[in-house]
Amino acid sequence: MLRAHRLRVKLTQEELAEGSGVSVRAISDMERGRAKGPQRRTVEALAGVLALSPAETRELLDAAKEGRVRRPVDVAPSALPPDVPDLTGREQELADLVSVAEQARTTSLVVVHGPPGAGKTTLAVRAAYRLAPRFADGCFFFNLRGMDVRPLHPSEVVHRMLLALGVADKQVPASEAERSDLYRALMRERSTLLVLDNASDEAQVRPLLATGRGSVVLVTSRQVLGGLEAGRRLGLDVLDPVAAFDLLGAIAGRARVGAEPVAAARVAKLCGHLPLALRIAGNRLASRPKWTIGHLAGQLVDERRRLSALTAGDLRVRTAFEMSYRQLSDKAAVLFRRLSLVPGADFGPDVAAVLADVDRFAAEDTLEELVDMSLLDTAEVPGRYAFHDLIRVFAGERLVDEEPAPVVGQVRERVVDWLLDTAVGAAGFFGPDARSTPVGAVRNQEDADAWLTAETANWLGALRWAGSAGRHDRVLRVATAMHWYSDQRGRGETWEEVFTAGVAAARALGSVRDEAVQLNFLTWTLAVLLRRYDDALGLHDEAWRAAVAAGDLREQGWAMHYRTVSELRSGRLEEARVDARRAQELFRRAGYALGEHISLSALGLVLHELRRYEDAVLVHRELLGRVRSGELDLAPVMAAEMSATLLLRQADSLVRLERWPEVLATADDALNRLRGAAAPPSLCGAHHLRGLALHRLGDPAAARPELVRAAELAESHHDRRLPAVLDALADVHDALGDPVAAGGVRDRAAEARSSDR
Repeated sequence: MLRAHRLRVKLTQEELAEGSGVSVRAISDMERGRAKGPQRRTVEALAGVLALSPAETRELLDAAKEGRVRRPVDVAPSALPPDVPDLTGREQELADLVSVAEQARTTSLVVVHGPPGAGKTTLAVRAAYRLAPRFADGCFFFNLRGMDVRPLHPSEVVHRMLLALGVADKQVPASEAERSDLYRALMRERSTLLVLDNASDEAQVRPLLATGRGSVVLVTSRQVLGGLEAGRRLGLDVLDPVAAFDLLGAIAGRARVGAEPVAAARVAKLCGHLPLALRIAGNRLASRPKWTIGHLAGQLVDERRRLSALTAGDLRVRTAFEMSYRQLSDKAAVLFRRLSLVPGADFGPDVAAVLADVDRFAAEDTLEELVDMSLLDTAEVPGRYAFHDLIRVFAGERLVDEEPAPVVGQVRERVVDWLLDTAVGAAGFFGPDARSTPVGAVRNQEDADAWLTAETANWLGALRWAGSAGRHDRVLRVATAMHWYSDQRGRGETWEEVFTAGVAAARALGSVRDEAVQLNFLTWTLAVLLRRYDDALGLHDEAWRAAVAAGDLREQGWAMHYRTVSELRSGRLEEARVDARRAQELFRRAGYALGEHISLSALGLVLHELRRYEDAVLVHRELLGRVRSGELDLAPVMAAEMSATLLLRQADSLVRLERWPEVLATADDALNRLRGAAAPPSLCGAHHLRGLALHRLGDPAAARPELVRAAELAESHHDRRLPAVLDALADVHDALGDPVAAGGVRDRAAEARSSDR
């Protein structure tokens, strides 16, 4: 009507706008039917410029009024989105939701939370379809649009619910408070399932909670919504590898996935087993039938293009993450980006504090904010945090795009320096000159061991970065500091990498002596921890040549000592006996009493293997006397650990002599000296020997907990003695009349031997 009147008087939209004061955009919207109910004063202003008669003006006003009339909204009793037929790996969560519905007496609130793309909505919709028949008064679904710039206001949901519950539009109260009262009154006598999808926060949900008869409110959110008093919380994680493989097959085709199982498993892993990423990858494969799955895996390998490759039509992993990222405070966004620089899979608040340049407590508060937004997860160890693989990639993209390269470089150097400096300081609590003063938050040896263990992946990653950046002095300092700590802690693979890096750093710096030192450490690692005896003997030659070239008698002594150890472990006993004496002489000439002591202990081990048990006992007793006398000038912690080691070696020989009371007394002495020490190999040996002695002395009941503890230590630290410990435990179960338990333990021993080959 408006357009017809305008054309009749030959006015353009711009001329009509200028005369009436109504915008061109508003006039255009009215003429195209987008604005169907303009206000009375707007219509009258237009009518005046158009010179309409009273009848024409009334007709135009009536049309506008008609457009403003609210019509009842026809809301279906179960207005659910379409179900996804290939929901995979959520059987337990569905069972939990069914259980809640079965037990509901009033209104049960369930919160389903998890990271972007975990499949929260998909699970909620499937659960709603399955549960809807249980609710006599209907099932209602609302997308609260929590990640939008303007989330859906709770009052709008209340209004729509009143209409759905049969309230005529004219009877809907005008005030928000009255509408809420009516909503709660109507829900009180009803049994309903209300699905509130994609909630932004607790405030958006609370006004929608109402008591009903056996009702359930199911809320999904990227936030934990810890402020809501939920009867059940379901935290959705990524799928397990089997379920992820199955989901990929359900979408891309099971035959196709079955034809390339290795590549399919690789794609699933590169998708981080995240349902949204798997769905996108499956859709890409389905839409490109000529692709191999290996081709897609090749695209996903490169982190720089992984998120771009995970795009299928309007489905984008990156978009899902961006929606949550936009909700962060400025300080949380900064920390989120910079956490992508952490080398390891998990980290603590101290690392985060260094990255954000704030104190530990501020960092912890911000980390919790990121957890609440499901952009970060809590790790298995309390107080530590972890990224989902794809979210880490996204954080790295944001870091590159939003922070200048020089700033990123400074932050990376700051965290690398902190990790390496702390590692060196913590390692200083071990060895003959062990420190006794705190370094930062590391106060003692127990703290140091805990930090070095928890942060292994991070300080090791920092070491790799320092090596690639040519910071060889840093690498050498760390590798040198780790020597005594590595003696009883950590894994052989870790120390092989550390000391190999140390060798490379020493060579890059042109220090022959440091090269000899690191080659000796590496020889010890290969021989003792990794049992690669031939490799160790081959490396000895390099270490010996470097020590001779440096003119360093002490390093020559160490080279000969580690040769002795390699020969001893590989059964070359006579050669080991001779070389142990040579090492002792080199240390004596160097004036290094500790080295002389250690080489004599190696000789005692050789005598034990030569079945000269009495001689071995005498050697270790003599050495124990030297340690106790204080002539070696050892730090108290190392003196205690070295005494325990000598006692255990002595006890090993006493076992062969079947002098069981002495074995028990010696093991007890060792355990007393290890009290409070973090030395798993020695503790394992002490409990093992004590268990053996108690059993042989006729007390298998007391022997059992000792051997159980020894087995736990051996298993958790990959100790090669595990099969022998389990054999002893099986014998104890037999002695206690429990052949079933004995058989189970022997099966474990056989499995341990098989995996050790």
